[in-house]
Amino acid sequence: MKLIKIAVTALLLFAFTTVNAQDELMKELDSVPKEKEVASAAFKGLQICNMQSTKLPAQGEFYFLVTHRFGDLKNGINNFFGLDNAFTKLGGIYGATDWLSFSVSRHTYQKTYEFAIKYRLANQQIDGFPVTIVGYNTMDINSELNKDLYPGLKFNNRLAFTTQLLVSRKFSNSFSAELAGIFVHKNLYDALYDQKDVFLVGAGTRYKIAKRLSLNLDYAVRVNLPEETQSIYQNPLTLGLDIETGGHVFQLVFSNSQAMNDVAIFSNAGGDWAKGSLYFGFNMYRVF
Repeated sequence: MKLIKIAVTALLLFAFTTVNAQDELMKELDSVPKEKEVASAAFKGLQICNMQSTKLPAQGEFYFLVTHRFGDLKNGINNFFGLDNAFTKLGGIYGATDWLSFSVSRHTYQKTYEFAIKYRLANQQIDGFPVTIVGYNTMDINSELNKDLYPGLKFNNRLAFTTQLLVSRKFSNSFSAELAGIFVHKNLYDALYDQKDVFLVGAGTRYKIAKRLSLNLDYAVRVNLPEETQSIYQNPLTLGLDIETGGHVFQLVFSNSQAMNDVAIFSNAGGDWAKGSLYFGFNMYRVF
């Protein structure tokens, strides 16, 4: 009988110790920081309008892009409301990883080849890190330059570059905003009207107005223009409409930049909203 009491007592002590150990283990597990949930994309398109957004392709995704800008609407019927002198861009974008993509495109403007790399540095998190941060770099090759007009032309003279830091935040399911620091460098430029280096501060927004529609706006201001500049170019301002369909995002845009490569968008926007000098067009991305 004495042995039975000892065995029962030992069993009860073992059970109590086990339960207490389990409670302590559960408390420790609860105290381990859980991985923060990443906020869904602030923008549906890879571009806001002309500016890049902080969205990247997923790993293994390939985007085929076709973008188009008609001629100056101000000229009316004389250029058939822009149809007579349109610019086109064709290209592809590949998601090497979820945070890194590469792209190449060909533009009718200056017969430009544009190479770009886009990389995510940080993600906006729910109840965590407040913004998404993305870097974007481009290199342009101007293949239109003619050695007959520029006898001393070297390959290096054909090159131009942009470096961009994009910071976005999704404030709600309907509204997102982005700020951008932008640097443009040209190896060959017209010193009378243009600059070798241009610094800009840009901003863009997206506001969802229906299930598959959003109104977008982007703008960038050049911050290092000389006081007595003779620049004939304007700060780029673009208004757009996103239309989400089954396999792609279709964007309609009105812009004061007809060119679609980043170097020209940010430093050579030739239109003027105040004078009605605008270019209508579209961006179309098809994902595979």
